[in-house]
Amino acid sequence: MIDLTLALAERAARAAQAQAATLGITITVSVVDESGRLVLCMKGDGTGFLTTETSRAKAVAAAAFRTSTLKLAGLQAANPFWAAVPAVSHGEALPTGGAAPIMQGGKLLGGIGCGGGSPEQDQVCADAGAAALA
Repeated sequence: MIDLTLALAERAARAAQAQAATLGITITVSVVDESGRLVLCMKGDGTGFLTTETSRAKAVAAAAFRTSTLKLAGLQAANPFWAAVPAVSHGEALPTGGAAPIMQGGKLLGGIGCGGGSPEQDQVCADAGAAALA
């Protein structure tokens, strides 16, 4: 059994932060386990006050639906279900660009969510963090 340890979460978060630095942005990164429980939140200097909550909710959505939230955001146009997810989950899951599932050996470990840049920038950073553990 593979668990998402604090050391693994930190490695993913640091990879996401490094990607943000190459993009010239500051982000907050949240990493959750497969059940959506917060393992780590790394708030970048100068990021907005809501980035801790939105990055966590994005990470929860990525873990719950096992796909990137940028993909989920694209589904909103075709299916109103995705627009309802934040309401029905009481804000716990946010299907907005910026998060990726963390997979290792075909097993879901959790999700990583980023906030502070555009949805596309946040997604690039989240993908970098997830790839650091793949």
